Amino acid sequence: MTGATPYQLAQVNIGRLKAPLDSAQLKDFVDNLDPVNADADAADGFVWRLEGAAGDATDIAVFGDEWLIINMSVWRDADALTAYMYQGRHREMLARRREFFERVQEAMVALWWVPAGHRPTVAEAESRLLHLRTNGPTPYAFTLRTPFPAQGAEPVTALEIPDDLGCPA
Repeated sequence: MTGATPYQLAQVNIGRLKAPLDSAQLKDFVDNLDPVNADADAADGFVWRLEGAAGDATDIAVFGDEWLIINMSVWRDADALTAYMYQGRHREMLARRREFFERVQEAMVALWWVPAGHRPTVAEAESRLLHLRTNGPTPYAFTLRTPFPAQGAEPVTALEIPDDLGCPA
């Protein structure tokens, strides 16, 4: 890559826990948080990740639901993100996600382009997820399977967001 790009890729993924974080059922997940996050921090193309008081994001509220946890990060591009996601410890934990998280129907992962240096907020991530759930993939919020090129994008405003698109308790 020659020169810096004006955009970086933000990603959010949320999960509905099957049990409390301090339960025996989630012990392997919790024990792997720090090593998996350290792998991300050292990965080629990694820019930033959301962190709470404990160094991970498990104590940061999302959609006002204590059973949801959030992971949000910024990467150089989709290639850097996918290279990290599908190798090593992260891949191993991803393969075990059904042990730790409920299966849900609505979109729990969204991607969007941010200006280089921007650090997205939880409210921004929630907005992108809700937009994706309402409108499907658009330049404003998309998925790895349906990507859009780096650019600024505005939300689609022609549709009302239904009240039931949040994460049910």
